[in-house]
Amino acid sequence: MRIVVAEDLYLLRDGLVRLLEAYGHEVVATASTGPETLDALRKWRPDVSVIDVRMPPTQSDEGLRAALAARAELPGLPVLILSQHVEQLYARELLADGSGGVGYLLKESVFDADQFVDALERVAAGGTAIDPAVISKLLSSGSSHRRLDQLTEREHSVLSLMAEGLSNQAIAQRLFLSESAVSKYTTSLFGKLGITDDDNSNRRVLAVLTYLNKP
Repeated sequence: MRIVVAEDLYLLRDGLVRLLEAYGHEVVATASTGPETLDALRKWRPDVSVIDVRMPPTQSDEGLRAALAARAELPGLPVLILSQHVEQLYARELLADGSGGVGYLLKESVFDADQFVDALERVAAGGTAIDPAVISKLLSSGSSHRRLDQLTEREHSVLSLMAEGLSNQAIAQRLFLSESAVSKYTTSLFGKLGITDDDNSNRRVLAVLTYLNKP
């Protein structure tokens, strides 16, 4: 894959480049500020990009803004956002257009190389990769929803992994279940949440996150 890496901390940026190249991917450009990030995305139109939320010149949400601006010009441009902390608002903004090809991970996720690269490749393919910590917070903040309270512990586990962007097969492997069992749990939890099931995994993820983001 052709990748743009946007991170203002040199050591982390260099580490990301080395990691991605070790997995056989090509880093076509790096950036250390918001404006540089937007320029790189426009110029290279990469297969996927890794972008820090907070970058110069304001150290607020320059990276996220650059990603959103690029996706507005190039619909579906795959971007994976890295953040130091769980920010539900950032995740919601990133997912707002519903087109997929987006990821939101905490920086600590980078230290598990296999899972990080797997998430990046899933985003590049048009899927969604949301950090488990973000999902956990969404589930916690949505605990007042009467329908959410109806889910069993196993259905909560399936919902959480589904929202991360995992397929039924991957969920089955993670929970040591059969795919048919996961399918049954999925059908059940969608019925309880009152949302439409869909074979398209990315649409399922977006439907779940949309529900969990309800006030």
